[in-house]
Amino acid sequence: MLRRLLQPFWILLAIIFLIEAWLWDHLEPIVAWVVAALPLRAFKQWLTDRVDTLSPAMTLIVFIVPVIPLFPLKLVGFWLLTHEYWLSAALTIIFAKFLGVGVAAFVFDVTRPKLLEMAWFEKLYEFVMALRAKATALVDPVKARVVEILRGDGERWSSRMLRLIQRFRKSVHEAR
Repeated sequence: MLRRLLQPFWILLAIIFLIEAWLWDHLEPIVAWVVAALPLRAFKQWLTDRVDTLSPAMTLIVFIVPVIPLFPLKLVGFWLLTHEYWLSAALTIIFAKFLGVGVAAFVFDVTRPKLLEMAWFEKLYEFVMALRAKATALVDPVKARVVEILRGDGERWSSRMLRLIQRFRKSVHEAR
């Protein structure tokens, strides 16, 4: 009974976790593109060379430190939110989130081999990867159901709703 009551909570947590994972996966190539476009490739090589000389524990510091300066940016976003600058607040918080995930993905790409030398970090990494697989397994049936409902086979949709969906689909396809 309790498990059934907590099911929506676990699905929500899994969705949040998967959004974070999706951001990580999709921002890493964007950061790689920025690194290639800007003269950051040399910086990445320089950072890789420096990380190779560090101990795994010092590498952990290199991984954590770049995210710390982004915290004040999030505070600015929340300050804007409390002063009812809704759009500015949302844009600042979203920008800080994307920048933070992008920087973390960039630095993790450089530091991962060293970090995985620490047994506890390797176990944590494997745990997070297993958690990601479980979250995907938990969310996939819900996602499939939502997609099935949105396709609209007519069972649960009124004819007016189906016409609206068809009109929207048509406008999207015509825009391409």
